[in-house]
Amino acid sequence: MTTMTVSEAILEQLRFSGVERIYGVVGDAIFGLLDAIAKQSSIRWISVKHESVAAFMASADAKCTGKLAVCAAQMGPGLTNLLNGLGDAYMDGYPVLAITGQAPVRKIGTDYKQLINQQELAQALTGFSQLAVHPDAVIPALSAAITTSLTAGTVSHLSIPADLFTLQTLSKPCAPIQVSMGQPDPAMLSQTLQTMRSAKRPMILAGQKAKPASEEIKQLAMAWGSGVVSAYAATGVIPDDFPLALGGLGEGGNPYVTGRFKEADVVLAIGTTWWPEGQTPTNARVIRIAGHETELRIGPPAETGMVGDVAAVVSQLAEALKSHPGDAEWRDQIQRCKQIWANQNETEGRDTEVPLHPSNIVRMIEKHVSPDAIIALDEGDSTLWFMRNFRAQHQRTLFSERWRTMGFGLPAAMAAKLVDPQRQVVCLTGDGGLGMVLADLLTAARYELPITMIVCNNGTLQMERNKMAKKGLIREGTEVANPDYVKLADACGWKGYRIQSAAELENLLHASKVSTHPTLIDVPTSLAVYPDYPTT
Repeated sequence: MTTMTVSEAILEQLRFSGVERIYGVVGDAIFGLLDAIAKQSSIRWISVKHESVAAFMASADAKCTGKLAVCAAQMGPGLTNLLNGLGDAYMDGYPVLAITGQAPVRKIGTDYKQLINQQELAQALTGFSQLAVHPDAVIPALSAAITTSLTAGTVSHLSIPADLFTLQTLSKPCAPIQVSMGQPDPAMLSQTLQTMRSAKRPMILAGQKAKPASEEIKQLAMAWGSGVVSAYAATGVIPDDFPLALGGLGEGGNPYVTGRFKEADVVLAIGTTWWPEGQTPTNARVIRIAGHETELRIGPPAETGMVGDVAAVVSQLAEALKSHPGDAEWRDQIQRCKQIWANQNETEGRDTEVPLHPSNIVRMIEKHVSPDAIIALDEGDSTLWFMRNFRAQHQRTLFSERWRTMGFGLPAAMAAKLVDPQRQVVCLTGDGGLGMVLADLLTAARYELPITMIVCNNGTLQMERNKMAKKGLIREGTEVANPDYVKLADACGWKGYRIQSAAELENLLHASKVSTHPTLIDVPTSLAVYPDYPTT
């Protein structure tokens, strides 16, 4: 029989699954895999400076495409460093596969260097983790990992001893199982429509995973007469200019929408597990639509949960409600709420004093990004201001929604540009978040990724500083030491600038759209206190 090496079989199996990139850091336990990658051209190895960045990039890749994304690393510290990025994909429910080397088979169970039980280490942040110890077991285990990730929307992990990669295997790669997205049971659909028709004050809560159903949600909202509220980090799912779009709920959103949302008697939650305590109705009937059954295990309890192709399900509901009369008074309340916030939002973005107010920075970004741009956000105050003030068109935002880790912005922006080189990619980060991944400025330059990064520079971990002050605590540990970002950017192969005015920021944002180099814009940012931190 014709055989191939384990590494060759792995790459063939990944090709069958549509994988185009593997993000990682080389180590001796995966030398055999890297050798096989170098001998083919279908799957590209993206070499980064730190394994956490590799896993962040894989998570962002999966968020951009909805397809399987892959990262790989050394045994021991390599896997340990991957875990932060794997946590992001796991918590947000995206299909990511991590491949890690392990000690040679003869050394497993000894005191060999870097040897730990990888399955015990990874189990909290994976839906599948397996060790394959025979060359003919690798492909069956890999197939199971891929299937688990794709069908459950989760992270899978496979450990492979270092000496297996170059051995021959009789196991043959094969096309992955094609999973059909089922339609809701007709009786359940009928029950859902009956509940929706009974609503006097309907609301839709749309999450990031509702993005593919954006047009269908707008049609449904118009037919049902409901407001559309964005879940946390779902900026851009519904364009701001849609008449029934109310912006975000709670922290990072429209400060006036909570009152309206609490009055809802029926809530349709689409593509989200988010249900913020104290900002949601207590007696509303809740209906949920999800792409994977596993998503229904967390989030709000619901009267009905429908799993399937989200756009198709929403389209069915919109078609069935075409002649629904709606409630004119409720629609008027929704539109008044929208207008009050629109007026305030416009005012908030006008402060052009330097250091710049975060709202003004967001307004400049809003004016100079393409309607279909991808915007990568880090965790911190800059993200809250973005979600509050950015008036989206059809942009896509990438964010660590439930894991909420600092350091996500730069890796996400790099992955987005690799996935879709023709689209404008912008990263908004604070100086704290960027400080965690500074070494990978070199990665963006190495792969010639013309992203634009705006750094909100105020020398502090602003969110922590303000929250500690609010609790009456000493702000110990919140000051950060920053480099000269312009010199650093230049040294790393970027174009670096430090702005002195709002007009200069506008000009640089405009110019960066056609730049062929990565661009870093250092923005002196005011110590503005975000007005709506949660009280708990």
